[in-house]
Amino acid sequence: MWKLDRLSRSLRDVLTIMEHIAKAKAGFRSLSEAIDTTSPAGRMMMQMLGAFAEFERAMLRERTKAGLDNARRQGRIGGRRPKLRPQQQVEIIKMVSKGRKTAADAARLFNVHPATISRLLAHANAASRRQTRARLAKNAK
Repeated sequence: MWKLDRLSRSLRDVLTIMEHIAKAKAGFRSLSEAIDTTSPAGRMMMQMLGAFAEFERAMLRERTKAGLDNARRQGRIGGRRPKLRPQQQVEIIKMVSKGRKTAADAARLFNVHPATISRLLAHANAASRRQTRARLAKNAK
């Protein structure tokens, strides 16, 4: 194998795989690291590098989570930026709902895919229905 960390990122998995290899009366040799499991020193080295790989993976996961949490606290969210600014979204909803443009025309005008307009309109319709239900519930009291 080219590198041990390509085999697995978990020490338990590495040890299980090495057990299977040993039962088959074979050995493991890493091409880029000096690991040859046919010797006791090679097996020890393989276990140490497996433990370091697992530790590195856990640290990466922890740093990523901390970074995402920090970004959320600063008001940033993941994902790509919206293609349309809020003012453009309002304008599209007005144009299509008043019949001045079709959804396809609005998509061409704002240089976006028609599915983007469809999602925008569906979201606006759902929000409008929620507002109507809330207003009716408030008036019923």
